[in-house]
Amino acid sequence: MKITIAHNTNEETLRVVAHLKKLLQQKDDVVFDAKYPDVVITVGGDGTLINAFHRYETQISSIRFIGIHTGHLGFYTDWRSDDVDKMVDALFLRQPESTNYPLLEVELETEAGEKRHFLALNESAVKRVSHTLEANVYIEGKLFENFRGDGLCVSTPTGSTAYNKSLGGAVIHPRLKALQMAEIASINNRVFRTLSSPIVIAPDQWITIVPDANHLVMTVDGQHIDVYNAKKITYRISQKVIQFDRFGHTRFWSRVQSAFIGDKNDTI
Repeated sequence: MKITIAHNTNEETLRVVAHLKKLLQQKDDVVFDAKYPDVVITVGGDGTLINAFHRYETQISSIRFIGIHTGHLGFYTDWRSDDVDKMVDALFLRQPESTNYPLLEVELETEAGEKRHFLALNESAVKRVSHTLEANVYIEGKLFENFRGDGLCVSTPTGSTAYNKSLGGAVIHPRLKALQMAEIASINNRVFRTLSSPIVIAPDQWITIVPDANHLVMTVDGQHIDVYNAKKITYRISQKVIQFDRFGHTRFWSRVQSAFIGDKNDTI
């Protein structure tokens, strides 16, 4: 089993990483391989895991991720820092299984015909640099609305708990494999009208944004990309998925509850 460890530099994280390496070195069939790993173990938080995802996104179909959090419980980091021994034992006592989460595919086409492709685990947003964003929004190639406002955010189901939620979007279970678009401070008056509500589209549909601006800022999982002379930006569910090791992987609604409400023990 080829394993690599991705981590931040927090003191607690470095302590956990040292202990994790010691445990893995005691396993005969472990090879540390940061170039072509079978398993990527991240230690830190969701940001650490997202960074690791983008580092290995070209190999995403052959990698399983395991997240250990050394701070607050995240949506991608299920294991606590004091459960590392249990996690390593479980990793080698069973056949590998994984649970899949959908990814967002972003295609940027410029007026010159250049095309660039991106993958997002959480979301991608489009904004103007300093002025109001004006854009036509299409669903399956048909005009849906003329948008005026600060910007638009398209998220995956797992990303629905991140920036999308702060914009008033719905939290969506990842098994739905749906895309969600949320408006960022839209302008609604007698001249400009938008739906003024998040929308959720089916997995075989796509969203196209045609902006009226020479210079935009597009974000992909928080990474800022300056865009000049964009003709259109298309969002759809990718055929690729991210795979998490199934053992110990906390149920989605349990993570939502723990992150936003607090642990509850009542059952029916």
